[in-house]
Amino acid sequence: MNDQRPRGNSLAARDIAALVHPYTNLRAFQTDGPLMMTKGRGVFVADDTGKEYLEGMAGLWCASLGFDEKRLADAAAKQMRELPYYHIFAGKSHEPGVVLAEMLKEISPVPMSKVLFAGSGSEANDTAIKLVWYVSNALGKPKKKKILSRDKAYHGVTIASASLTRLPANQRDFDLPIFPVAYAQTPHHYKHALPGESEEAFATRLAEDLEKLILAEDPETIAAMFAEPIMGAGGVIVPPKGYFPKIQAVLKKYDILLVADEVICGFGRTGNMWGTQSFDMKPDIITCAKALSSAYLPISAVMISEPIWEIMVKQSEKIGTFGHGYTYTAHPVPAAVAIETLKIYAERDIVGHVRELAPRLQKGLKALESHRLVGESQGMGLIGALQLMKDKASKTFFEPAQPAAVLVGKACENAGLIVRPLFDNRVAVCPPLIITAAEIDELLARLKRGLDDGLAAIEAKGLLT
Repeated sequence: MNDQRPRGNSLAARDIAALVHPYTNLRAFQTDGPLMMTKGRGVFVADDTGKEYLEGMAGLWCASLGFDEKRLADAAAKQMRELPYYHIFAGKSHEPGVVLAEMLKEISPVPMSKVLFAGSGSEANDTAIKLVWYVSNALGKPKKKKILSRDKAYHGVTIASASLTRLPANQRDFDLPIFPVAYAQTPHHYKHALPGESEEAFATRLAEDLEKLILAEDPETIAAMFAEPIMGAGGVIVPPKGYFPKIQAVLKKYDILLVADEVICGFGRTGNMWGTQSFDMKPDIITCAKALSSAYLPISAVMISEPIWEIMVKQSEKIGTFGHGYTYTAHPVPAAVAIETLKIYAERDIVGHVRELAPRLQKGLKALESHRLVGESQGMGLIGALQLMKDKASKTFFEPAQPAAVLVGKACENAGLIVRPLFDNRVAVCPPLIITAAEIDELLARLKRGLDDGLAAIEAKGLLT
């Protein structure tokens, strides 16, 4: 806790008394209290003491245009004055919803027929699960409902999407999963490859193991596989070379749909507009959120291929309606902000900017592999992670319960850098896409200080013995 932070009836004290904080030890929080942010400019945010931090995670992988983009604020204000809310139920519509859907179809990495909007990445993936089941029923395959996910996958926290999320804290004591899910292996070469096994050979083995899993579960019961191009909250796991083409060949063989979760990777993060383009994926459904509006307002989207759309049309005709949607589906204000966001990406060539600066970030992360704590760096574009190791010479990992990444994250915070400690003691960075070369250098310098100070804290707690 920052000792300078006021007590009594302070905002911090009121926070403790009123708010529930996600991904927080609720007992420890009663004592520690919040880090209260008050302002943002560019890639920086400031707390209530005036201390400024380089926001190395773009908030939650999402504030792609930083924290003071006036055009997005103006777009929201303009739409609020013209039409602050309307729905698209029962054939109603409005211009922002139409225009945004057209823009997404135009930039889609593979041909898509229609767009269905929601309010978050979790809702988008939840919707995609429902659509997969809807399609199976329409095709007269009521047993074809099981979903494939992967160990360490993150697809959201709604009851359905969290059933696909394979991180312990997201399922433990929530009685999840609520429906049959089969989990394939994490495509993490550094941790799971056999001695001397190349990335290509590792990818081949994972595809073979996936086929074995499908056969064991019965292909006639499996409807779809959900996959992030780069696994985000599970550790920023970049798939090995050739992974997705090999995986997709197996899925196609058994008539299993592929849903690409682009919630983190979409809109330039990997150096292409879509992560699917970076890994030669050919999905049937695409979900996206976060950078769709640079996180300025909540909005997400599910993009649907023509074959799936045709089935949806026939089934809704049979039933009499398509019985799905949210009060805020295609909400005009977030849609207007998303439209302006996509315009900025195009006008400023954000993808080109990412490609120009990506080598600087990735080279800097790679150089940190020389640090006592770091076993590997992984990343692509402007996203990356460091694997913290108890002993990298013997390839000994910290136990998941050991808080090495948390201690490094806190040390980075003290050094004026926000990073994300992840499961399995990985530390992620995912800065706003507008970051400059000088700011990347500053991020790396502060990260190095965080590693040094974090190492001292780890040693003090005896975690290296």
